[in-house]
Amino acid sequence: MRKLLFFSLFIFTFSTLNAQVIINELDADTDGVDDKEFIEFKTPNPNTPLDGYIMVLFNGSSSGGNSSYYTFNLDGLETDFNGLLVLGGPELDPAPNVLLPINVFQNGADAVAIYQGDESDFPDQTLATTNNLIDALVYDTDDSDDVDLMNLLGVQAQINEDDNNNKDFESIQRNNDGSWFVATPTPRVPNDGSGVTPIFINAQVSSTNINESESFDITFTASEVLSQDLSLNFTLANAGFNQSDYIGDTSVTITSGTASETLTIQTVDDNLDEGDEFVNILISEPAAPYVLNANNIEVIIVDDDFQVANYGTPLNPTFGIVSSTAPENYYTNIEGLSDQNLINELQAIIAEEGVVKTHSYADIYFILEEADVSPLNSNKVWLIYSEIDKPVYEKQTGSASIDKWNREHVFPRSKGGFFSIDDDDIANGINVFWNTTADSLRHGNSDAHHLRPALSTENSSRGNQNFGEYIGPTGNQGSFKGDVARAVFYMQIRYNGLEVVNGFPTTANAGQIGDLQTLLDWHEQDPPDDYEMNRNNVIYNWQTNRNPFIDYPELVDYIWGDKIGQAWDSSLSTTSTEIENVKLYPNPSTGRFSISTSQNFSNLKIYNVSGQLVYQSEVNSSKITLNPNLSKGVYFVQLSSEEKSHKIKLIMR
Repeated sequence: MRKLLFFSLFIFTFSTLNAQVIINELDADTDGVDDKEFIEFKTPNPNTPLDGYIMVLFNGSSSGGNSSYYTFNLDGLETDFNGLLVLGGPELDPAPNVLLPINVFQNGADAVAIYQGDESDFPDQTLATTNNLIDALVYDTDDSDDVDLMNLLGVQAQINEDDNNNKDFESIQRNNDGSWFVATPTPRVPNDGSGVTPIFINAQVSSTNINESESFDITFTASEVLSQDLSLNFTLANAGFNQSDYIGDTSVTITSGTASETLTIQTVDDNLDEGDEFVNILISEPAAPYVLNANNIEVIIVDDDFQVANYGTPLNPTFGIVSSTAPENYYTNIEGLSDQNLINELQAIIAEEGVVKTHSYADIYFILEEADVSPLNSNKVWLIYSEIDKPVYEKQTGSASIDKWNREHVFPRSKGGFFSIDDDDIANGINVFWNTTADSLRHGNSDAHHLRPALSTENSSRGNQNFGEYIGPTGNQGSFKGDVARAVFYMQIRYNGLEVVNGFPTTANAGQIGDLQTLLDWHEQDPPDDYEMNRNNVIYNWQTNRNPFIDYPELVDYIWGDKIGQAWDSSLSTTSTEIENVKLYPNPSTGRFSISTSQNFSNLKIYNVSGQLVYQSEVNSSKITLNPNLSKGVYFVQLSSEEKSHKIKLIMR
């Protein structure tokens, strides 16, 4: 009986080995942003289902501990007419059978393995093992061997993708005898050149960005003249974009004796503000011997039904149009308080446990898209520092950052001690949040009151510099300066362990940011406007707390300014509204210019783009003519009366 059981197990094992899938090729490090990475699997026979198999990636770094960091279930997939299946990035050519996000594969020393099993068998941080292992490759990009990882997976050698000193343009490929070599990548083609020679089908669009109601062409081209008709089917639907949004066929035939065919898709202007939308051209995989060179092609449909706000941008601010949505008694408890008592009670309001909500870092994108909506176009966000708006869809989702926007921490993470956890990558939505207190410093990572959309490259330029060291990009008009000052002031009150100080503290000064005097000046030069008040209202809806220095900008003086020690009385607050009908002419000016308003103003100040006061005058008039001897450049003229103010841009030539 024992011999019969052994013979049965032998037959089963022999059968399984003949049917199993192997790793055939890996390109873990490609040029640029790693959007052409891929892994290729191979089976002995073509069109073999891969049900019951999973791909697991292991991190061989010292922090990774030779444990799993990514698992992909192969159920429902099958290899092609050459017994190959490719999982790869969006820019891989030919197109992968399965699309993976950008930069999935770490560079090494790491490993990729195939197991029989299910995703649930390998939660993140599962140690590499030979249990149910089918095949494994331990690889690197010119790194030292990870002997422990090799032993855990029963692998004898670690393969270097940089073996030919050209890792960005080479891949690790398997010989028929099981050994490995490094050469120019050959996705969707057998490494030894055998098998069925593919006919490649390319797809190109006439434009990747069109306005709603416009049309675009899709041209399908074969790598050779076809000897028989080839029909291709595709879909365009993606999220809110559906069949009601376009007119045109979603199938095409390249006829025998030709090599290409073009069709036109006409988009429909539905007069609805649905936001800019992505069309995803997804082509069904053709039968042998055809292979798609391009797939998952995105076309952006720009919605022309966007909304324009009734208030201005930070560059052209308005005041008094947007009112605070703070409950009537929101600030009641700070009345009559001063010094530390005032600070303590403010913190009790904006960090109240059980009331104030903290969301995930992924949710921040949704919050910013609403809070920082451009007043000029509801499908765009306003970018801090760069002082421009940008389409929502142009946010940075991978390592590619040129001309993208991302999330800027006004109080830098490295100075504040904020950090992310795994759950920060999950977009939970407005109804799912974490409990938070004044001591929950980690939650500063996703506190929307100090997070702003910023041009990715400008975010990098700012780095973790203090304000005063960093004054914005060249030629900026300073429209963000008061905003960042009030965000930083909020952070000190909201979280224990944060402090705004004079000078330029380094990261060694944990929790500190500067320069206090610079930020106080910026707060005065750039008062809260309607844009900032709307932002405060939106964030209140998400977090159930407000930035008090937007609602009551005078509070800054009671905590850091010339009213320290005085008791706060909101009835004495003189929240500025707009001086009306301001005219400055000529503008641009070569020297002399005049200013007129519909009411008297008492003070006039002129600032340069760095926020420095270059001219001021005490007046009591509704009209004044000046010749302040300013050099060429951009300036800001600020008028103020007892209760109102106005800021206007002046160009000197």
